[in-house]
Amino acid sequence: MGTHDGHRERKRRQFREHGIDAFADHEVLELLLYYAIPRRDVNPIAHALIERFGNLEAVLAAPLEELELVPGMGPGAATLIKLVPQVTRRARISAAAHEKVLDTTERIGAFFLEQFVAQTQEVVYQLCLDAKGRMICCRKVSEGDVAGVGLNLRRIVENALRCNAVLVALAHNHPSGVALPSHEDEIATIQIRDALAAVDVHLVDHIIVADDDYVSLRHEGLL
Repeated sequence: MGTHDGHRERKRRQFREHGIDAFADHEVLELLLYYAIPRRDVNPIAHALIERFGNLEAVLAAPLEELELVPGMGPGAATLIKLVPQVTRRARISAAAHEKVLDTTERIGAFFLEQFVAQTQEVVYQLCLDAKGRMICCRKVSEGDVAGVGLNLRRIVENALRCNAVLVALAHNHPSGVALPSHEDEIATIQIRDALAAVDVHLVDHIIVADDDYVSLRHEGLL
């Protein structure tokens, strides 16, 4: 067994015996990279990732193309790192579908905050609910400026009909860090509300997320 193999086996044993809390941030990345870069010392790559992006959270949130710019990283390693927060998000959605009733603004807002963890570009999500506020599905409607969401009215309506939704909640993020609704946000919300009403589906809220905060357009009096 070579030096790197012995080090890897010790780290794997450390994880199995003590869990992730026993690791420094760069060691977490190092352990992860073992499975994408099998025959190299990945310690310098892990340190380079932390140096470039600042901390573990920022590494996991970094765009794929920027991860690939770090020396030693390839498409496979970058994809694996991006997979981690996406799997976590998917698991939370799955748990919410079976355990949570999203029948208040606070519950809907908290749910959407989870969806935008590590999201660096503007995205619009649609949450379809039954009459009791139980989640039927959550789908990404579009990526990019919400001002263009009008182009996706048909998709939003189709999602609601396909899921047999009675209620719909929308959310998009402001990566700039300011959750205040824009004039375009308000116009798009009214368009979507009216399009859903035409098929007897009620738009219960439109949440705008920025960092760890959100604003409800329902609470703002628009819905």
